[in-house]
Amino acid sequence: MSASDDGFGFAPPPFNAADALVALKRQLRDLKLAERGNAFEQLGKRVVELVLDGGAIQAKLARRRASTPEWDRFTLKSAPDQRKLVDEVKKRLARWEHEE
Repeated sequence: MSASDDGFGFAPPPFNAADALVALKRQLRDLKLAERGNAFEQLGKRVVELVLDGGAIQAKLARRRASTPEWDRFTLKSAPDQRKLVDEVKKRLARWEHEE
C-alpha cells in the first residue's frame, strides 16, 4: 500500500506560476520595496527582477544594493522555492540595512 492509498497522503496543489507571481509581488511590496514594471527597488536601486517563464518564475536578486548590481538567479517552480526567495530577500535587506 502506498502513502496515497492509506488516506493520509496528499499531493500539494500544482504550482500556478501566474498566481504565485501575484502573491510574490504582494510579499515584496509588503517588504517596502517599490514596484517598477517587472522589478522592485529600494532607495532607487533595483534589487529584484521577476519574469514569468511558462510554468515557472525566473527571479534575479541583487547581491548588493547598487546602481548596476551583480545578480543571483533563482528559478521558482514550487511554493517552497517561493518561500526560500522571500526569506533570502529578507536576509539581504536586513544585511544591507546593517551595512549602512
